[in-house]
Amino acid sequence: MRLIMMFLAAVFLLSPAARAESPALKTAIFAGGCFWCMEYPFDRLDGVTDVQSGYAGGGVENPTYKEVSDGGTGHKEVVQVTYDSSKISYARLLEVFWRNIDPFDAEGQFCDKGNQYASAIFAADDEEKRFAAESKAAIESRLGKETVTKILPAAKFWPAEEYHQDYYIKNPWKYKYYRGGCGRDGRLKAVWGDEAGGEE
Repeated sequence: MRLIMMFLAAVFLLSPAARAESPALKTAIFAGGCFWCMEYPFDRLDGVTDVQSGYAGGGVENPTYKEVSDGGTGHKEVVQVTYDSSKISYARLLEVFWRNIDPFDAEGQFCDKGNQYASAIFAADDEEKRFAAESKAAIESRLGKETVTKILPAAKFWPAEEYHQDYYIKNPWKYKYYRGGCGRDGRLKAVWGDEAGGEE
């Protein structure tokens, strides 16, 4: 009994970083245009523990927002979603991802144009690649049209500057103004109808 109590105490006293290494915790990276707007839908999901805005897919180390938004780095604006796979599946994350993008825009997303805003799924392994491909095929069947969203191999995630994190919470009015001005929700509704993501 004493050994059991000692074990439980040791587990309880683990640092947050050590507890975060639970095998149930996984990360997924999605590019859906403006990363401010992609944090919101994932933050709301039960089982998601963290959503970070950042950059991925390019060859420049420690990229800045200006470098990425100007183009030429090869990076896309992305979100890294940390989730508890015992509570929410990767397949569910994909469902949310699709319904918050325009999968037919080959030039970017909504009012933001350029490769840095193009939609993509970064698959970490063969299983994620399979799920992503299956979800893409299902979406094309559902919408009756070929999508342009790419499924890319895993890439290093570079966190964006702190002022970009949780932007929709820190700057709600600026966020709403940008989102409305960019036509995001209107286009999502046009593509997805009642299934559209976006704000409630």
